[in-house]
Amino acid sequence: MSRAEVFELQCAVQEYAWGKKGEDSAVAKLKSSTDSSFTINPDASYAELWMGTHPNGPSIVKIPGEDDVPLSEWVKQNPKHLGSEVKSYFKGSLPFLFKVLSVRTALSIQAHPNKAHAEQLHIDRPDMYKDPNHKPEMAIALTPFMGLCGFRPINEVANFLETVDEFRKAVGEKVADSFVTASKTEEAPKHREAMKEAFKSLMERDEAEIKTFLATLVDRTKSKKNAGEDISAVEGDLLLKLDSEFPGDRGCFAIYFLNVVHLEPGEAMFLEANLPHAYLSGDCMECMACSDNVVRAGLTPKYIDVKTLLDMLDYTCRPVSHTKFLGIESHGNVDITIFNPPVPDFGVSKFEVPESSTGFQLQAFESASICIIIRGEGEATSKSLKQPLKLRPGTVFFVVADADVSIKIDGGTGMLLFRAYAGVF
Repeated sequence: MSRAEVFELQCAVQEYAWGKKGEDSAVAKLKSSTDSSFTINPDASYAELWMGTHPNGPSIVKIPGEDDVPLSEWVKQNPKHLGSEVKSYFKGSLPFLFKVLSVRTALSIQAHPNKAHAEQLHIDRPDMYKDPNHKPEMAIALTPFMGLCGFRPINEVANFLETVDEFRKAVGEKVADSFVTASKTEEAPKHREAMKEAFKSLMERDEAEIKTFLATLVDRTKSKKNAGEDISAVEGDLLLKLDSEFPGDRGCFAIYFLNVVHLEPGEAMFLEANLPHAYLSGDCMECMACSDNVVRAGLTPKYIDVKTLLDMLDYTCRPVSHTKFLGIESHGNVDITIFNPPVPDFGVSKFEVPESSTGFQLQAFESASICIIIRGEGEATSKSLKQPLKLRPGTVFFVVADADVSIKIDGGTGMLLFRAYAGVF
């Protein structure tokens, strides 16, 4: 049984095609700052830094005087350090995966099943849905960040159907007419029904027809942009970005169905079950339940499960202002924002410390937690640490349940720290 209460983690980097390249990637810079064996390749796409126990990229425990072991093994040997409620509720497992993401090109338009649906998908198709867990997730922007999230208000989609001829053709004239008619009512069930029918029609449209309609729209938009005309009415810049990344993909038309969300640093969005979404660009923190269950709709070379997706989506129309997840803020010597979504798997706290501060206290939680330094330098101390843990950008450390940690900050640097934990308490 380990007595360590606070210790550093060495974390895995994932290279995916959509990641930012070389020094442009926050993931690469954070990793190289703390790992002398890691060399940044300017041509590599560094997409994600994983902090947790996931077998595809487990974090390694670094405790002076002890053998290096995967965090999953350490947790298995020391389950009480998760916290009593966490240990009981999640059967001795760390329930969340914490990440840094650096997004250069769009991730797929996707949604995640709820817990019951995930269990059934795993039973029916274990080859595609490899675990029975749900996958709620939350993104907190580190830089200006853009994504798609949830279906737009119905009048916005109706306007695109009336003004973007190619979108109307991609959906189908008859379906488009019915949609516009439904948009003039005040009945939410009719709005959801119309949204489902129109989105289904786009997803099931012949691929060759989609490519033809999209090519016409893209060519016209390019011509207008080159002529100096305003193309914002058709989300022109985003359309051209997505078509350059996934030429001819029907997912490019999804920008007329889904809210385009712009997050400033510190703003968040929570992606609950059945909510269509995609990340488009920027750097963010992400926290999620430990699962690989993703149902995709487009903007991806991976398998698209159209029927499952269409049946599961939440077609509720919502304004873009309702897509952001607001944290609970407290201001003082340290500005703290607490993001606690309505799931037991995780919560995240953001600590922003001004340059004038010399330090602060990380209060004990009833859950084990994982912390990462994004900005600033200093050291962490606790009663179990024989010597202070040096902190710099990219340092990741684990804190057991009920342990206090004192953070001392080097003069004039300030600090930005994120802390992830289970949300059952």
